Amino acid sequence: MPLSERFETELIEFTRQLVRLQSYSDHEGAVAEAVVARMRELGYDEAFIDSTGNAVGFIGGGDKIVHFDSHMDTVEAGDAGDWTLPPFAAEIRDGRLYGRGSVDMKSGLAASIYGAALARERGYANDKKICVSGSVCEEYCDGKNLKMMYRELTLRPDFVVICEPSDNVITLGHKGKAQMRIKTHGLSAHGSAPEKGINAVYEMAEIICRVEALNKKLTAGGDPHGTIVLSDISCVSASLNAVPSEAEIYLDRRLVLGETEQKVRAEMEELIAGKRATWETGTLRRTSWRGAALVYEPLHMAWKLDERSPLFSAANAAYEEAFGRAPERYDFWDFGTNAVTPVSMGIDTIGFGPGEYKLAHMLDENCEIEKIKDAARFYAELIGKL
Repeated sequence: MPLSERFETELIEFTRQLVRLQSYSDHEGAVAEAVVARMRELGYDEAFIDSTGNAVGFIGGGDKIVHFDSHMDTVEAGDAGDWTLPPFAAEIRDGRLYGRGSVDMKSGLAASIYGAALARERGYANDKKICVSGSVCEEYCDGKNLKMMYRELTLRPDFVVICEPSDNVITLGHKGKAQMRIKTHGLSAHGSAPEKGINAVYEMAEIICRVEALNKKLTAGGDPHGTIVLSDISCVSASLNAVPSEAEIYLDRRLVLGETEQKVRAEMEELIAGKRATWETGTLRRTSWRGAALVYEPLHMAWKLDERSPLFSAANAAYEEAFGRAPERYDFWDFGTNAVTPVSMGIDTIGFGPGEYKLAHMLDENCEIEKIKDAARFYAELIGKL
C-alpha cells in the first residue's frame, strides 16, 4: 500500500511511540534509536546517529539540500501526579494527543520524518537532498547540536525548516537571547564581626534592583520589546557563620530586532557600575547521551527571514497547496530555537510545526491530531516547491 494511503495512521502511532519514550535532555538515546529505525523502515537512503547523538536521515542525492530539524529532548514532567492524563501514556482524547513532548516537539519530529518520505513518493525529491534530524539537548544548548552535526557531516543546507510548534503558521523569525552571569566580590569575615568583611550579597542587592529597573525600561517602549529577568541566584560563604565572599546571579535577556550585542554589553557594564562586580557570558556545559561535550555560548541576535527569499515564496505556495488557501498571517516566536545556527551561517530559515507553543512545558501538554497530519503534508509540499 502506498505511503500516501497509510501515512496518517502510521504517523500518529509513531508520534505516540515517541511521546511514550521519556527523553529528558542528555537522555535522548531511546528516541534517537526509534527515529533511525523508522527512517530505515520508510526507505531513507541513509539513517544513523552521529557522534553527538543526533538522529540523522537523508533522502535523495541532488545538489539542493533542504534540512528539517526537530529536537528530541523535553523538559521534565516532575508534576506527573497533577496531569489529567499520565505524561508518558500518549493517550488521545477529543482529537488531541496528550503527553510531555506532544507539542515540544515530538509531533513535529514525526511529521517531518513522514513528510520527507511522502515527498519522495510524490517525486519531489528527485533533484534534491532532504535531511531530517532529531537533535539533542536543545532545551539547554539551542543551536550547538546543529553546529556540531554540520561540522561532522561537512553539511551546509540551502534551506532549513525548524519544526518547532507554531500551530501550523509559517514563522519568519524569533527573538534573540543573551544569558549572562554577574558576580560580586566580597571579603570573608566571621559572622560575629561582619564589619571586618565585605558582604558580596549586599554588593549584589543594588545590582538586582538595577536589573528590575532595566526590565521596566525595556518593556515601557511598547511592543515589540526586549526583556531581562534574573533566573538564578547563589552565594559562596565559608560557613553559615561567615560573611559571603562571592555572590552570583544569572540573567536571561531576550532581544528584539535591531537590538545588538553592543547594546547588551553596554547594559551589563551599567548594571555593575561602581560595584565590586564582574560579568561574563553565561556559558553552559553539558554532556550529550553519547558522551559528547556541549559547550554553549548563549548570545544570539533576533532574526527574520527576508520575504524576498525563495524559501518565503515556496512556503506560501506549499501552504496554499496543503491547506487550499493562502496564509492568513505569519508568526514571530518570542523564544529561541536551533535556527540560531543556520541563521548565523546565512542560510534562509523558517519555522513551522504542529502544536500551540504556549502549551509547551505545561501541565497537560497536548497537540491536535489533525495538525500533525497537516504539518506532514505541508513539509512534503514545501520540498516540492523548493
